[in-house]
Amino acid sequence: MTATDRHPAARRLTDRRLTDRHLAHLRPDTWAEANRRLVRKALAEFTHERLLTPEHLGDGRYLVRSDDGAVEYRFTARRLRLDHWQIPADSITRHRDGGELPLDAVDFFIELRTTLGLSDQVLPVYLEEITSTLAGTAYKLDRPEPTAAELAAADFQSVETGMTEGHPGFVANNGRIGFNGEEYHRYAPEAAHPVRLVWLAAQRAHSVFTCGADTDYERHIAQELSPAERDRFAARLTALGLDPADYHLLPVHPWQWENKLSVTFAGELAARRLVLLGEGDDEYLAQQSIRTFFNTTDPTRHYVKTAISVLNMGFMRGLSAAYMEATPAINDWLAELIEQDAILRGTGLTIIREHAAIGYRHRQFEAATDRYSPYRKMLAALWRESPVPSLAPGERLATMASLLHTDRHGDSLAAALVSRSGLPPEQWLRRYLDAYLTPLLHSFYAHDLAFMPHGENVILVLDEAGTVQRAIFKDIAEEIVVMNPTADLPEPVQRVRADVPDHMKLLSIFTDVFDCFFRYLAATLDEAGTLPEDAFWRTVAETVTDYRAQVPELADKFTRFDPFTETFPLSCLNRLQLRNNQQMVDLTDPSAALQLIGHLPNPLAPHA
Repeated sequence: MTATDRHPAARRLTDRRLTDRHLAHLRPDTWAEANRRLVRKALAEFTHERLLTPEHLGDGRYLVRSDDGAVEYRFTARRLRLDHWQIPADSITRHRDGGELPLDAVDFFIELRTTLGLSDQVLPVYLEEITSTLAGTAYKLDRPEPTAAELAAADFQSVETGMTEGHPGFVANNGRIGFNGEEYHRYAPEAAHPVRLVWLAAQRAHSVFTCGADTDYERHIAQELSPAERDRFAARLTALGLDPADYHLLPVHPWQWENKLSVTFAGELAARRLVLLGEGDDEYLAQQSIRTFFNTTDPTRHYVKTAISVLNMGFMRGLSAAYMEATPAINDWLAELIEQDAILRGTGLTIIREHAAIGYRHRQFEAATDRYSPYRKMLAALWRESPVPSLAPGERLATMASLLHTDRHGDSLAAALVSRSGLPPEQWLRRYLDAYLTPLLHSFYAHDLAFMPHGENVILVLDEAGTVQRAIFKDIAEEIVVMNPTADLPEPVQRVRADVPDHMKLLSIFTDVFDCFFRYLAATLDEAGTLPEDAFWRTVAETVTDYRAQVPELADKFTRFDPFTETFPLSCLNRLQLRNNQQMVDLTDPSAALQLIGHLPNPLAPHA
């Protein structure tokens, strides 16, 4: 027997040395490049949100000083529509006392903490998120990366796992506080590591399963689990003297099981209100949202969205058992609305329904907390339809976030799609706008309905040449809002209704679409030399004008909510996170927490 065999602690330490491979990306070169990229993004986005006011030095050169004036950041920039700052990363230098310093994103936030409004409470957690974001960028820089041209021809999951930026606006956008180094390599979407979900049996007296009108619990589980898996799980319960008919089957993120449920829910496990059944057989890939999984064993099966108590981009990524209960009904309602609306149907818009949901209610935590507590969001899951069965021959899928992707050579995936399509850039763009923007406009003007249509929440259906054919919206029940307090909605759907002030309603287009997505896409295509930004916004204006002509009966609504107004309020995302990076907004009243700072010139106004 060796010394290591005699001492388990020593053996564990030896085993941990195997994880050195998980740190291979943390090198001086990758770390320096990650910091340069993140400082560039911070300068650009914080200037856009008017947290920073760079001093113009002439010839496109600018200067930002630290709180105490001792440190200077100098850079070049082009200012585009919507006050977008296009800053070349290699133009940025940092200076103190006449000498040049290396760029360090953590130092940047400490040097500007007062200017950025970072409180003593928020700052250290925010720095942890920044460091994690840097580590993720270093990882992406270290691995082989397909070129933009290669991704333009790639399959759905290759595109999904090939994304490198995350949310285009948030600076701390890959915090994932809770993952250790090994777990990052197992569960981060960019790691593209196959994952098998953990399954629990949840006593029916303490769990609620709901589903769409076209299925039921038995049919749904039979679709998602093989007969062998169902028999294995039933045998586990029977061996414990339990009746399988008394339990629901519930999929769980492996991280959540290992780090939270096995300890925090120990009493539920001891009482057999919860029973560990083991891993399922199917393999999944984590999507950009980190807690949603795509089934790679059988892509026609549902996505599975799981609760995971990891802090990422302003929220703990749990799932509320109470919210899950109404989720399928909300999705059924929206799918029917789209199907019955000729204009929405004509755009090709579909949603992938959150078809079934399950939540577990921990009676003690519910007695001890309010409905917003993360302790009520630790054990729930939903199943979302796969878009794969809806594809026609020759069609393929890509996350809309990919339109903003540039590879490490600076080449744009959107520009590569335009080139591959063979269409004039304005025509390619118009096809995309007809599929994406027109449904959003009609939902707003005809139904007072707004989505959260950012890049990760939209899947584009492309033809073989890379031209957009139609759009698929997802993440429905937690994100949509009907901005009409008197709307006639079925009882289970009423929670999506919100009383939003008139002056804020059109921000669902101006902020969520124009400022938070088109601003970047216009800059990307302009920078690539594919389409000047004036031509981009002219094409957007033409799309809006053509839609308005389709619906003369909504003329009064267009007068009341004018998409060609001269300016609109600037709603700032980073300000939310800098103020409270653990709960940015109340999802039941998101408009109440918005940080509105001045106005932006509307890029459509010149085309009115």
